[in-house]
Amino acid sequence: MTVVSVDATPGERLQILRESRTVALVGVSPNPLRSSNFVATYLTRTPYTMWPVNPHAEEVLGLKCYPTLRDLPGPPDIVDCFRKAAELPAVVQEAIEVGAKVVWFQLGLRNDEAAAMARAAGLKVVQDRCLKIEHARFAGGLHLAGFDTGLISSRRRRPV
Repeated sequence: MTVVSVDATPGERLQILRESRTVALVGVSPNPLRSSNFVATYLTRTPYTMWPVNPHAEEVLGLKCYPTLRDLPGPPDIVDCFRKAAELPAVVQEAIEVGAKVVWFQLGLRNDEAAAMARAAGLKVVQDRCLKIEHARFAGGLHLAGFDTGLISSRRRRPV
């Protein structure tokens, strides 16, 4: 079977972000040095309701952590995946079962079969994109380094 990858356009990603209210972070870590924790921290400062999903953690950033998508208080709009690419089909299957609208595979994650399975079930798919970076980019808070420094200056930085 040949799987054709169709990536979400910038306009489609913007529409997803505008229409969504809830985000489930599957595989989020309580370790503040992990990228999933950095994204979770960012999302807690947005209007989104963020639900951490990790069967090995009781809470992340002071929020109750759910063992599976089935344990969430309601269907998430976006299921943001921080899992290995080989594990994405199982996450997608669970996202379909709970009534999610979007599966979002973080930077470096692609699984065209899982994406095709999601699309066949009517879900939107974003692959190999960071939800935090995309949100910040569309919200106007993205610096070249990936964050808003809050510093406006015409002075050149001294070399380190």
